[in-house]
Amino acid sequence: MSGTFASLKVPDYRRYIGAQLGANMGLWMQRVAQDWLVLQITGSSGVAIGFVTALQFLPFLLVAPWAGVLADRISRQVVLVCTQSILIALSVAMAILVVTNSMTTTWIYVFALLSGVAAAIDSPARQAILGDVVGQENLVNGVALNSVAFNISRILGPALAGGLIALWGTSEVFVITALLFGLSLLLLATMKSITHPRDHAVAQGDSKPTLGQGLQFIGRDSAMLFCMLALFIVASFNLNFQLTTALMSTVEFGGDAAAFGILTTILSLGSLLGSLLAARRTSIRIRLVVSSAVMLGLVSVLAGTMPTRLTYAIALPLCGLFAMTFTTSVQSYIQVRTPAHMRGRVMGIYTVVFFAGTPVGAPLIGWASDHLGPRIGLIGGGALSVAGILILVVWLMRRTRPV
Repeated sequence: MSGTFASLKVPDYRRYIGAQLGANMGLWMQRVAQDWLVLQITGSSGVAIGFVTALQFLPFLLVAPWAGVLADRISRQVVLVCTQSILIALSVAMAILVVTNSMTTTWIYVFALLSGVAAAIDSPARQAILGDVVGQENLVNGVALNSVAFNISRILGPALAGGLIALWGTSEVFVITALLFGLSLLLLATMKSITHPRDHAVAQGDSKPTLGQGLQFIGRDSAMLFCMLALFIVASFNLNFQLTTALMSTVEFGGDAAAFGILTTILSLGSLLGSLLAARRTSIRIRLVVSSAVMLGLVSVLAGTMPTRLTYAIALPLCGLFAMTFTTSVQSYIQVRTPAHMRGRVMGIYTVVFFAGTPVGAPLIGWASDHLGPRIGLIGGGALSVAGILILVVWLMRRTRPV
């Protein structure tokens, strides 16, 4: 099997990646169906949509760190089976409420929050279990293929949900999401050779994992801390493509929803290519983290200067490619440097850092775009990101030798 798909030779990883496709497709479809219901019930309220989105992602900031501790204390496989079971129950309940005409915005808010909590508990365990599944030698490849699965789901999930809603309705979409979560549960439950975190912890004398230990571990490792800070900077200023693409498409180029959808798909295709290229690497060095972050900032500035929708569309795949190169290299570097008994806590912190960037940077980029024009979101965001990364590089060089 070629180096790009090396991890697929591991039977448990094939189950894992199948579970990833099922779970991510289910989540994307569920979110689209929820948003559509909100639009129907509220008469296209943007505030209500924003509230649903906030409820889905807020738990990642509040729950993920403690979910990381949980993933280092009990079986990560059990955690994942439980989260999929919760998501199945939520999808079935939503389908019943729609069929019985009992769905209200309050119920949607409740389901959005609960599904967000389940996903936040799921995320650190799902990332931490990768090393148990593929082993240290295939970890970089496993992370990259995981990103491939995510991007495929991000492309197909919303499109499939939109088509099914138009053809059948939202209740049928929720039934299908329940089946997808069920498929994920089955595949996760049948993984056979997963090491219990307790076995790793006992071997390292870490019998009672705590969040503080995870924070101390990151703080003592200059390269690890650099990656976390770089992730926060890039996520804050340069990974707001959903926002910037929407504004460029509609305000700058006068396009409609279809044009926005096409541009989003083009961006996702670039991300998919970046994931596939990342899967060919066998190791990650800090210079790749730095170079991909800088290139992402520069191509974002380039995209912001494009004069037409066509030239903007040509630049977008480069944004997707370098965005995925950066995120996969950061996660791979962190995972490889983290011992197995600490991975849950470190990936829980990684999750918080990644998602904390959006509420910090998105309002700032949105405000600047409203007052200075949509292009400033890309140009200013890219420039701030590059400046922040270069400052971090100087700090790292002064603190330690290049890694």
